[in-house]
Amino acid sequence: MKRIMVLLAAVYALTGCMPQTNEMDSGSETPLVYESDAPDKGTKGYIPLNYTNQTALWIPYMRFADILQGKSEEEYRKELSLLLDDAVKQGINTVYFHVHPNGDSYYRSDIFPRGTYWDGEYDPLAIAVGEAHSRGISLHAWLNPLRMQTEEQMSELSDSFIPKQWADSGNGYIRLVGERWYLVPVYEEVRSLINSAAEEILADYEVDGIHIDDYFYPTSDASFDEEAFAASGASDLAQWRRDNVTEMVRSMRETVHSHGSRYKFGISPQGNISSNRDKLYADVELWSSDTAYCDYIVPQLYFGFKNETCPFEPTLRRWEELTADSGVSLIVGLAEYKLGKEDIWAGESGRDEWLTSSDILERQVELVKTSSADGYAFYR
Repeated sequence: MKRIMVLLAAVYALTGCMPQTNEMDSGSETPLVYESDAPDKGTKGYIPLNYTNQTALWIPYMRFADILQGKSEEEYRKELSLLLDDAVKQGINTVYFHVHPNGDSYYRSDIFPRGTYWDGEYDPLAIAVGEAHSRGISLHAWLNPLRMQTEEQMSELSDSFIPKQWADSGNGYIRLVGERWYLVPVYEEVRSLINSAAEEILADYEVDGIHIDDYFYPTSDASFDEEAFAASGASDLAQWRRDNVTEMVRSMRETVHSHGSRYKFGISPQGNISSNRDKLYADVELWSSDTAYCDYIVPQLYFGFKNETCPFEPTLRRWEELTADSGVSLIVGLAEYKLGKEDIWAGESGRDEWLTSSDILERQVELVKTSSADGYAFYR
């Protein structure tokens, strides 16, 4: 492991609160905590459940159309239980549960409106936390910081909603890209709003971490933040944007750790390092190098071995280099959803690989296990 650790089981034994654990086919270990964190129980007295080797699963908000929308509390709990029971059978010990995908909430929020698929009176996140922990699964609340409502959705919201006020005022804090609004991360007020989502969740729920994915700058168009750039005095637009996103990331990590150093903050960027840097303005080289920005990073290596732009193994090795001796855990994102499908973005040599190679995912998992990575995560 990248840092000296001790068994969390001993800490739980001392506090009289021992979580349920499961045997993981993937070789996951008993939950561990950093030795230097031993006295810290967090602001609520809750000791987060986290694993040194994650075998993770994303549960995106699109799944809520099937398991949440139109369901009674009992029906939702049953659907979620089936999903989590299946996850345990597959060796999953961590889930990234989508709670703030589009400027909305799938938790009880005083700031953000309810998500489209949440139409019941029960609390979907509270139930998910309870069901996950009862199975020994760590649950990280998954947020999209900058992506907001569509233009139509925003028009239907209350005028008390802060992003709607910004949109109506034209103050530059939020911009319309296509048919969807996106926050502009340069402004302190915007970063405070983003952190308020993490604050609400950490204060009110026994989640084990906060997780964000790859929706950073939605466009490279200079008009997106041209007023702020002009006022900044900076000369390099690309680097200025990278600095903006890095400050957002750093402040989110700081917010998470203000609730206790055992809580984890993770980032899941695209797997293509140059695209992160030059198109999304996500400085993944910097974030991977220092725990000041994140505790773990989950690059989406959704590539086959024959992908012409980012073949899986060399891309994995590059991410290993970025995280080497940094203290940042490398969790490799794997594309279970591509199995049996044509990959039109892989180039001619990789177009049919997911169709013809039925063992591609198994080979990727084995390669990750022999690498310096601390686990892997499935998007299905």
